Amino acid sequence: MSDKPAREVQRLKANSVGLVGVVFMAVATAAPITAMTGNLPIAVGFGNGTGAPAGYLFATLVLTVFSVGYVAMAKRITAAGAFYGYISHGLGRIAGMASGMLAVLAYIVFEASIVGIFAYFGQTTVADQLGVDIPWIVYAAGMLAVTGVLAYFDINITAKALGIMLVAEIAVLFAVATAVLLAGGGPDGIPVEPINPVNAFTGTSAGLGLFFAFWSWVGFESTAMYGEESRDPKRVIPRATLISVVGVGLFYIYVSWMTIAGNGLEGSVKVSSSASPLDLFFDPTEAFIGAWAVDAFQWLLLTGSFACGMAFHQCASRYLYAIGREGFLHPALGRTHRSHGSPYIASYVQSGIATLLVAAFWLAGEDPYIHLYTLLAILGTMAILIVQTLCSFAVIGYFRKNHPEDRHWFKTFTAPLLGGIGMIAVVVLLVINMETAAGLAADSLFFKLIPWIVGLVFFGGLGLGLYLKAKQPDRYAIIGRIVLEDAAERTDDSETSQPAATV
Repeated sequence: MSDKPAREVQRLKANSVGLVGVVFMAVATAAPITAMTGNLPIAVGFGNGTGAPAGYLFATLVLTVFSVGYVAMAKRITAAGAFYGYISHGLGRIAGMASGMLAVLAYIVFEASIVGIFAYFGQTTVADQLGVDIPWIVYAAGMLAVTGVLAYFDINITAKALGIMLVAEIAVLFAVATAVLLAGGGPDGIPVEPINPVNAFTGTSAGLGLFFAFWSWVGFESTAMYGEESRDPKRVIPRATLISVVGVGLFYIYVSWMTIAGNGLEGSVKVSSSASPLDLFFDPTEAFIGAWAVDAFQWLLLTGSFACGMAFHQCASRYLYAIGREGFLHPALGRTHRSHGSPYIASYVQSGIATLLVAAFWLAGEDPYIHLYTLLAILGTMAILIVQTLCSFAVIGYFRKNHPEDRHWFKTFTAPLLGGIGMIAVVVLLVINMETAAGLAADSLFFKLIPWIVGLVFFGGLGLGLYLKAKQPDRYAIIGRIVLEDAAERTDDSETSQPAATV
């Protein structure tokens, strides 16, 4: 421990968001409507087939176990850097710096990726329904601009906007699934095979199906990033995390099961592997609700992807802010807005990076869905899964050395151990199935560079940590150590207090 006085930093605005707001932010990054329409047809058509709902059940169990250790850490450490801070405390500062750089990479590219699918949905929906063909880059530019403006203000504004869009996309998926259930299903009634746990490991490629199931949750862990801005973070963040994981899991299982029931077992596989995989959702929507609902569904694909991208922008900004306020990258990133308490400089930088990424793909003549969305999503997913894996073992390391009163055979050892092993398995699934997941983009140079980019960032972070330890011990000492010390529910007066750097 250092004898130096606590380091004062500009902090994010406390009491900005409550439990519901944090849940909305986390679930928005998972993007239920985008995850379902983008991932389920691939899982059914080329993965574990009609056992895809069972795949979601398996993923729910694994991620719930992972979350047990994650929330145990969240009760002790409140920091905007989340994984960065957790791993720094549990596995050491060098591993923390490497993980922080990987997390920054992941969330930075996730926003640009989602801009791609938003632009694709915007172009196709407007062309189909209004007969107006507008270049996809126009939609991309519009999303980047609106996202940047919203992120400038208090996060509560973003949370409310996300809440409206999230409720709408969940409502349409739930309505279609419930209509199928109430009608008694489609050609095969309501078959139980899709939720038989054994069937999660069957089909053409069970590994591919399981990977896409886990992919559907990417972003749920972002709950911890809002601890400094939430009310009573030691209670809100753990609850929000478990609600997000379990709630999203049950929703995915229900919607995927009823979607397969609405199409029939054989029909589901056939339409999912066709040239129009979205018909897996559009066909039962039209059959059980009406053609008007298909039109609404298309517009909600647009708003759902926008909500997802906006949530990822907030995540990336907070990671840049967390590293910037410790003096890494650039200290200006650690500034917060005087009135809104937002990490506005980090937000500007994130908007600039996302804009450059989108512009690079556009200038190269790449497709917004096939290349921009898919390739950057795979890059970000590989990076964040590695960080999640390290975080599981960091929980064990942290509680082995600290807080003996909180040690628990399951919560702080068995659960994070099993969660870490499960995350390793998911990383392996990604590596094995990466080419199939990339689809038509697998032939691109960028696809071949993805493992090298991840490796370069991770080992670059390790190198930076080692350099700081040897040459700049004062800076090394604060890696991942700026945390919010107040564990109790905040009062209005606490908004102006400064968090201490625990070294």
